[in-house]
Amino acid sequence: MKLQRIASTIAVAGLLLGSAILAGQAAADTAKKPQSATNAPNQFLVNKVSAEYWRVQINNPPYNIYGPDSTLQFEKVVADIEKDSKLKVVVFASEVPGFFLTHYDFAEPLQRTLDMPNGKTGLPPLPDMLVRLSKSPVVSISEINGRATGVGSELALASDMRFASDQAVLSQFEIGAGFTPGGGPMARLPRLIGRGRALEVLLSGNDIDGNLAERYGYVNRSFPDGAKLHSFVDSLARRIATFDKETIGEIKELVNIASLPTDEDLGKEWVSFLRSVQRPAAQHHIGRLMELGLQQKADVEINLPKYTGQVSAEKP
Repeated sequence: MKLQRIASTIAVAGLLLGSAILAGQAAADTAKKPQSATNAPNQFLVNKVSAEYWRVQINNPPYNIYGPDSTLQFEKVVADIEKDSKLKVVVFASEVPGFFLTHYDFAEPLQRTLDMPNGKTGLPPLPDMLVRLSKSPVVSISEINGRATGVGSELALASDMRFASDQAVLSQFEIGAGFTPGGGPMARLPRLIGRGRALEVLLSGNDIDGNLAERYGYVNRSFPDGAKLHSFVDSLARRIATFDKETIGEIKELVNIASLPTDEDLGKEWVSFLRSVQRPAAQHHIGRLMELGLQQKADVEINLPKYTGQVSAEKP
């Protein structure tokens, strides 16, 4: 089967990846020590506004970086969404000012990621959960009032709807660090914003603010501030929550036929990520970014395009 072939390729790439990002990990020695999954603080706070409407608040300060502990916790959230018979709509938002959800955690031991088994779809954990979220009969909405970089952008793209404030920032920064994204943006973005604009986002690695994201179709709408954004999303979610669950699921299923990429296409992106991140350029760029303060200094996280431009201009 195609997914089995993808899984085999991922396993081979994972073995090759054993020495990858060494520079980044060496620079991360001074960063926070990774916690075990059992001791990790809860990064996804589920507020059950009603039986039909949940809000999931992302809470991993200071920058809402996504790592292996995030994967373990997010899988539980997705599984709970799938099995709840009354739930109709879920909103993803953030508890951390200025950050929705950002990139993968380069300070964590790489082996933790490589050791994680594939998920229910046969895909690796992150693409697996994003596929399941998109295909769930429950409506998912991303409420973005901060930086949605890398995984954050990919969660937003996997959601059924995306709304942002004008202060929001979306980006796929990975080109500037020398590797390809792994969570599905090459498959999802062209369907939303067209080929040319998708290539602009992916090949520039630049920030897209909420206003431009609305013009491009990256998000459904943008709002002047976070209060107006929240008010609109909350009202929309409450309205959807009043409708018939079976009808909601049928509408989503039919829209999915015309709009979602295949699981195979999404799986290929993870393979590309694993292959590309081991290249010398990626190892150099990640290491330099960590030396400059990635994951440790707010200026680097907030101005990531500036710093990726700086390190990509250096010779590995």
